[in-house]
Amino acid sequence: MPEYLDRMRFPVDPWRLTEAIYSAEDLGTTETLFAVGNGYLGLRGNVEEGRDTHSHGTFINGFHETWPIRHAEEAFGFARVGQTIVNAPDAKLMRIYVDDEPLLLSVADIVSYERTLDFADGVLSRDILWRTPSGNRVHVRSRRMVSFTHRHLAIMTLEVTVLDAEAPVAVSSQILNRQEGLDEYRSKASAKGLPDPRKAEAFDWRVLQPVSHGEKDGRALLGYRCTNSGMTLAVGVDHTIETENTYQEVTEVNEDFAKHGFRIHAEPGKKITITKAVSYHTSRAVPARELGNRCERTLDRVKSEGVERQFADQRAWLYHYWARSDVVIAGQPGMQQAVRWNLFQLAQAAGRAEGSGIPAKGVTGSGYGGHYFWDTEIYVVPYFVYTTPLFARNALRFRYTMLPAAAERARDLTQEGVLFPWRTINGEEASAYYAAGTAQYHIDADIAFAVAKYVNAAGDDDFMAKEGVDILVETARLWADLGFWRGNGEESFRIHGVTGPDEYTTVVNDNLYTNVMARFNLRRAARAVKDLEVTRPQDHARMVVRLGLRPDEVAEWVRAAEAMAIPYDDALGIHPQDSQFHEREVWDLPNTPQDKRPLLLHYHPLVIYRFQVLKQADVVLALFLQGNHFTPEEKKADFDYYDAITTGDSTLSGVVQSIIAAEVGYHQLALDYFYDALFVDLADLHNNTSDGVHVASAGGVWSGLVYGFGGMRDYAGDITFDPRLPESWESLAFRIALSGTRVLVTVRQESITFEIEVGTSATVGVRGETVEIPNTGPVTVPLEHQGPRIDGEPEPRALRATTRADGTVITASVPHHSGRNR
Repeated sequence: MPEYLDRMRFPVDPWRLTEAIYSAEDLGTTETLFAVGNGYLGLRGNVEEGRDTHSHGTFINGFHETWPIRHAEEAFGFARVGQTIVNAPDAKLMRIYVDDEPLLLSVADIVSYERTLDFADGVLSRDILWRTPSGNRVHVRSRRMVSFTHRHLAIMTLEVTVLDAEAPVAVSSQILNRQEGLDEYRSKASAKGLPDPRKAEAFDWRVLQPVSHGEKDGRALLGYRCTNSGMTLAVGVDHTIETENTYQEVTEVNEDFAKHGFRIHAEPGKKITITKAVSYHTSRAVPARELGNRCERTLDRVKSEGVERQFADQRAWLYHYWARSDVVIAGQPGMQQAVRWNLFQLAQAAGRAEGSGIPAKGVTGSGYGGHYFWDTEIYVVPYFVYTTPLFARNALRFRYTMLPAAAERARDLTQEGVLFPWRTINGEEASAYYAAGTAQYHIDADIAFAVAKYVNAAGDDDFMAKEGVDILVETARLWADLGFWRGNGEESFRIHGVTGPDEYTTVVNDNLYTNVMARFNLRRAARAVKDLEVTRPQDHARMVVRLGLRPDEVAEWVRAAEAMAIPYDDALGIHPQDSQFHEREVWDLPNTPQDKRPLLLHYHPLVIYRFQVLKQADVVLALFLQGNHFTPEEKKADFDYYDAITTGDSTLSGVVQSIIAAEVGYHQLALDYFYDALFVDLADLHNNTSDGVHVASAGGVWSGLVYGFGGMRDYAGDITFDPRLPESWESLAFRIALSGTRVLVTVRQESITFEIEVGTSATVGVRGETVEIPNTGPVTVPLEHQGPRIDGEPEPRALRATTRADGTVITASVPHHSGRNR
């Protein structure tokens, strides 16, 4: 494996990410890498002192401000309400002064430094030995945790010990209401770089309106209401101090600031321990004062149970998480560290996200405005389906609560059924650019796909009967209404005017990914209705009344699915991305200067749209998700063609290309794509880790391991395996949950072994053979090979002057300005 990280600074440790050398050069990246969260509350890895920072961040999933989207030219049905996650009041600040000198890492004389995020403890810790300007050595140790067991709780501890001489020590522990994550020493953020649509909108008005503040017995409470959305928030904080030194305490609270100060006469060797318990509560409607009462109840519970109990409960929660979720690559400690970091990020993004979606950046940053996308259902939900089904259920139930808004959005676009928003927080479409936003109708099928995957694997018939079937029916109605029949001999069902996953090709006809996923959606909805009628007639009757379902609708879905147009180019022997894709010329990516990447930041969309060039896998994603409808030969031909014109400008692309590369035989290329996905944040490969973790890519890492190298497929609920273990790997082990039974799967070069860890029995397939797995011991199936092995990369057919069906030649070029004046 190539080395992506500076191992002097970030040493290898399979269960921890440690920063052994402090640097102020990449604060934005490390603030993301060392963030802690639980899916509801997230704290960026800002230093406790507050001054040395890229962007301060305290984020609460779903807590957002709204604003009117102003279009330069209006049109009916455009998105109207923008939504952006709000940077909540910052409680991370714990400033230290010794001899009235502040600890500032960027200028301090640091004798030793270590900061560690522990994946097993769920705690961020920091250990510093600081030599003050007067020569006094001071040992400073801190811990920071966002609780998985208490959703609204964060705990911070600070230990300070002077080692050489007595000195006055002051600690100023604060809650500060920031705007846009600004440092309190700067009045305005400076604009940097090119406009980037991946970043959050900046507010130019006061967002958090103070509605209450107060202090009693050292406990401070602050309450706010968002100016436009009306959402409310309260934050409360308690402090305790333990020391043999003499000290004084003082508390100051106003509308935007709460400070608890400690003034200690510190003697050498006498440790000072300050503990800070913080609680956040938010609501769409409950007054902030009531939320303050909830904060008090959370803090009272901590006071009753003790702080160390909270740390112990955190470790216990994560023990069970890893028992369900861990993936082990034997003999690869550096890779193991990166895998666990990614899987830990998924816990931090979704563990306690109950009642909300899973944001594209989790709760680690403001990137993409805190919005939820289709990425969740395709890249993140599958991981939870097979490791922690409850988290998958929670994510899908959140989509269910969006049905009324999705129905309204469909009516805006003159459609039946529902159209889920491409990006949203509150259920309303928030994308102002419809061509690459609203036109991505495939999100309906993506959500339906996730519902089916969850129900098939978990056996949750109750969810399907009461909620899942509503999603399937309403999304099927959308496809039946959106598509149309075209007869030229044999009738076909067409879908026009849509955008697939590839955002470099928009508003097209018969996008292959959209059509194959819509076909799946229609079939699965029809099957769900029929199954419900047979197995749960009462629930079926209620559903028919609830949704006003007509029998002829179901028949129409089946007919449309069977006649769905699936583009195919006989001349090239591949599936075109859409019906007119090969009418475009090809973008010559190998000859595109690196300083022009990613393309979206350097070329107008219209320039990009004129070419065959992909931001991310589109047809190749269809080959993965609906692979049972494509032959091995078709998969290889499609992969060969599209690989050369896929930029990878989206972090969603690498894992899918890795999975299909492994399946068709490009074993080293599969590893290369996987490594890029594995380290996309850890090594800041897309230069935007500072905006937050790429949560979907983290989910894709699991898919790359399990579906790609483990060779698992789950078409129509049947679990099968055809492994592709890399030659350099000794073994790969992972768990999958099947209807309450947890199966440990271990792939080796010569065999695959299944063992029941929890539950009774399971049935899987291995290369066409049925394997029964009892709970009496492991079952091992010999493997003769690890699939086809093709060295190198595909021949870049798309760049080699291919010919269209009409005989014209497709050329490859890079658009550029000639420099000539008129």
